[in-house]
Amino acid sequence: MAVQVRSSDGAPGSVRGAPDPSERFHSRRRGEEGGLTMATRHLYVVRHGAADPFGELTDAGKRQSELVGERLAELPVDTVWHSPLTRAVGSARIIGARLPGVAVREAAELVDHVPYVPDETPPAWAGFFDGYDAAEAASGRALADALIRRFARPAATGTHEVLVTHAYQVAWLLRHALDAPPERWLGLNCGNTALTAIEYRDGAAPTVLSYNDMGHLPPELRWTGFGPGTRP
Repeated sequence: MAVQVRSSDGAPGSVRGAPDPSERFHSRRRGEEGGLTMATRHLYVVRHGAADPFGELTDAGKRQSELVGERLAELPVDTVWHSPLTRAVGSARIIGARLPGVAVREAAELVDHVPYVPDETPPAWAGFFDGYDAAEAASGRALADALIRRFARPAATGTHEVLVTHAYQVAWLLRHALDAPPERWLGLNCGNTALTAIEYRDGAAPTVLSYNDMGHLPPELRWTGFGPGTRP
């Protein structure tokens, strides 16, 4: 079935990051070694690197992907999953090159799409949703539901997975993890190759470790993917 998608590049808004997920992992491992065992699914969600209007990574986007790959190399990653779109494929390949022996695989659920269209459009978003018909909205919601079913749940055994995707999908996973209303995904933007880390385990709500974490990037490579504005 053909799916219509809209690009997430340039959406406004941001939420600041949190602690380095690698430290949380080492803390969790220490707990396991002390006798506390619990299967945890670790998701490291990454927006693709900066890209040109044709979807090809720019030089900045390639360097961003290299740097986030180096950061992820400190973690016991099992698989790198990526959107089928060119800018995500390129980023995933660069990241995978820094993770020897780790499989790099496509996941259709990670494709760029609008996950939810509110019944009452916020005034600030009226232009964005103008002309967005019911069929397009239903198609996007079906993809969003599939994304949650596949990745936003506990696993039978502990896993560490990287998802290379797009800003809207990062926002949708964060909104779901926080159990926020569906329209709250609007305005939750993230920078190119910013890192979002979420943990899932049975019997507990998801744990958001970080969001929009750009600590691996030098100042000149941060905040790409955002509209004009003053950034810290």
